[in-house]
Amino acid sequence: MSPTVPFAPLPRSLGEISYEYGPDSVSRNRGEAGTIEELVLGASTRFPGTSRRVWMHRPAGHSIDDESAVMFFNDGWWYLDPEGDVRGAIVLDNLAAAGDLPPLVSVFVDPGVLNVDGVVTKHRNAEYDAFDGTYANFFVEEVLPLLQSRFRISADPMMRGICGGSSGGNAAVTAAWCRPDAIGRVIAFNSSFAQMPGGNPYPKLLASEPHRDMRVFLHAAQRDINWNQPDFNWFAENLETAAAFARAGYDFRLIVGDGAHSPNHGGVLLPDALRWLWAERPVDGGSAR
Repeated sequence: MSPTVPFAPLPRSLGEISYEYGPDSVSRNRGEAGTIEELVLGASTRFPGTSRRVWMHRPAGHSIDDESAVMFFNDGWWYLDPEGDVRGAIVLDNLAAAGDLPPLVSVFVDPGVLNVDGVVTKHRNAEYDAFDGTYANFFVEEVLPLLQSRFRISADPMMRGICGGSSGGNAAVTAAWCRPDAIGRVIAFNSSFAQMPGGNPYPKLLASEPHRDMRVFLHAAQRDINWNQPDFNWFAENLETAAAFARAGYDFRLIVGDGAHSPNHGGVLLPDALRWLWAERPVDGGSAR
């Protein structure tokens, strides 16, 4: 018997709206809280001159003897902050306690900053919007070893996921696209594909490149930047990327929400996005590993 979706009225406004958080985004039993450790990341080889903060989340009851999956989160503390829009650690704790995730450790990585003659400059767009393998290699060569020194981390790329929003969504898709040997699962909330240098490469690539072993959760905001313009249309680029994934036969899911370019809806969706991403096989009988 097919599941029944509860009735929810459509909002009358298509602009600035807020979605209500569900129970998995609210801290419940303190005994189910995991641990958060700030890690030391030395000078970067892939992004010379940058510095950044990195946190590792480990759910309660996780054993270092378990072979573990890994979830990378872009925009570090902003995704981890329990008072923020995403509340990553709270969500991970609740899903782990419910048995909805495999043994999993997560790492939240801030974008880099540069200090040039005492002036601190954000390196976020240079890292996140670029279409090359540098960011993926940074994770594999500089971040992943921090976890491998502590835990038994699976070598299977389908046991490694990455999540981000806006430019962080670009970075998440690009990391898995450029390093399918290392990262296989992706969550990308209202990605800013339109602002990638040279434009959004994915519709053409998905139509022409060999199939990669990826599982992708995409989210788009119906009133995203330039939503009704012929050029630089952030909403349309997300839809065109999703259509390209569909035509190429990828294991993907698209959720379209109302509202503008905001992290709110992605944060609300995170629990279900993670459940879908890490499910053994999709409910509709697809071919996820």
